[in-house]
Amino acid sequence: MTDFLATALILISLLLIKHLFADFFLQTARMMRDRAEYWHVGRMQHAGLHGGLSLICFVLIGAPMVFAVLVCVAEAIIHYHLDWAKGRYSDKTRFSPEDAGYWRAFGIDQLFHQLTYVAMTWMWAVWVA
Repeated sequence: MTDFLATALILISLLLIKHLFADFFLQTARMMRDRAEYWHVGRMQHAGLHGGLSLICFVLIGAPMVFAVLVCVAEAIIHYHLDWAKGRYSDKTRFSPEDAGYWRAFGIDQLFHQLTYVAMTWMWAVWVA
């Protein structure tokens, strides 16, 4: 295995582990409340947490700081909007965990977040590696 491939796999793994912690262990009640509102301080904190933890992931693999900051700010903005869209959808449909639609929306939301990490790794591969 090449160093390039090993580093790419490490980066994706770090981002996935980061996602687990930021979305499921470190999210506060404030971050989860009123998700359908566009300007939402809790969602800004949540997206900022994702961006900040992703920055640590990029620093750990030795990415240049300017590149890492730009990619992680973009991720925070994307994360903010994905969560807002899911919040709007959830408020509109009123699905609960007992409904299949709830789990479809949850799965689609998580897929888009995971694809963001693939895109971030691709950007690292193209512009840094």
